[in-house]
Amino acid sequence: MKFNELIRLLEGNGFVLFKEKGSVRYYYKPGVDKLIRIDYHGAKEVPTGTCKAILKAAGLKGGGKE
Repeated sequence: MKFNELIRLLEGNGFVLFKEKGSVRYYYKPGVDKLIRIDYHGAKEVPTGTCKAILKAAGLKGGGKE
């Protein structure tokens, strides 16, 4: 999964960009206690472990192509 696809998946599930500092983006969703941090790198592939950790933190385990 590429970073662009991961962002689309999060936004499609109700997450909103909270703040951005450089290439680091933080997303939140009402009802979710944690901010989801993504070190954004555009069209590059997200490392498998990183992708799984982000999806788990967002409550979207197995929520897309991995």
